[in-house]
Amino acid sequence: MELSLEEVRVLGCLVEKELTTPQQYPLTLNALVAGCNQSSNRDPVVSYDESGVEQAVTRAKERRLARFVHPSHGRSALRYRHELAEELALDRRQLALLAALMLRGPQTPGELRARTERMAEFDGLGEVEAELAALARREEPLVVRLGRAPGQKEERFAHCFGPVPVPSAALAPPRATGGQTTGPPGPVGLAAEVSRLRQELDDLRRDLDDLRRQLGA
Repeated sequence: MELSLEEVRVLGCLVEKELTTPQQYPLTLNALVAGCNQSSNRDPVVSYDESGVEQAVTRAKERRLARFVHPSHGRSALRYRHELAEELALDRRQLALLAALMLRGPQTPGELRARTERMAEFDGLGEVEAELAALARREEPLVVRLGRAPGQKEERFAHCFGPVPVPSAALAPPRATGGQTTGPPGPVGLAAEVSRLRQELDDLRRDLDDLRRQLGA
């Protein structure tokens, strides 16, 4: 399954809102746009317009991962809901983990436990890890295990729905001792590696300029 970044954000938002604010779910287009673009619990923060969100949720519907809810019972606006639970046979805790990964990119089990508190209940880190392992063992895996990020002790996990957006923190990663990276670049690591190399090039240029000034060039 290869979803676009917009489809991933739209579906993640629909799952999150169903689990955290069920009284407002399904969502209108305005509410869905606002949820996609909110600055909290999103990484990276985006700025989608109505047309882009509408196209993304329509594509998700064509994949049977979303549904249009037509006006009824006093409601006047078309609303949208996800169909991930039905199509992929997912329970509440699995939905919560996937929503967090879809909205915030690769994370450790500890980060996921903290960031899913409003969506589902986990009795300890072991339950988070067990659910992630179950999602990774499926015939068509829904999550993948990544290497550790610099400075982290836990391995990270990412969703398998499509491209993983680069978290804002990965745009300026710390340089490893001796210029070596820890492990091969993953979906996020590649962008981080490019950023690191650009920073090193800028440092070399500054050093060369200083040397030229000292030599009177």
